[in-house]
Amino acid sequence: MYCFDLILCRHYLAKEFVLITSNANHPAFDVDESNLHIIRQNGPSLKEALAELKSEYGCERITIQSGGTLNSLFLHEKLFDYIDIVIAPVLIGGKDTPTLIDGKSLLSESKLSKIGVLKLQECMVLKKSYLRLRYKVIH
Repeated sequence: MYCFDLILCRHYLAKEFVLITSNANHPAFDVDESNLHIIRQNGPSLKEALAELKSEYGCERITIQSGGTLNSLFLHEKLFDYIDIVIAPVLIGGKDTPTLIDGKSLLSESKLSKIGVLKLQECMVLKKSYLRLRYKVIH
């Protein structure tokens, strides 16, 4: 079973936050804030979580800021519509360095339907040589 935390903002300008976690001991359970909503799941059911976000909180669009393992789950369930990638002007690496999409490797030709095909929508040069790339995900 994966242990995952997913923090979602209800609306671009809203100050309502939803935390989806499989961690029964997550420190957020000790936070008493009216704008923090917590969804506890026994395992990573992203489709169920998104359905609950829509029905319980009225979410139509969400922003996900996560790591490679959770990104992999969203990719394999085809739950991305757009991906924004910010490239920092630094080089890091190593065979154990996390990447944008981690998780299980695709080891057979039948799994090729799990890859993400992207179409560039926008490229912006940001401050200090950072780049922001916005892609539409082609399903």
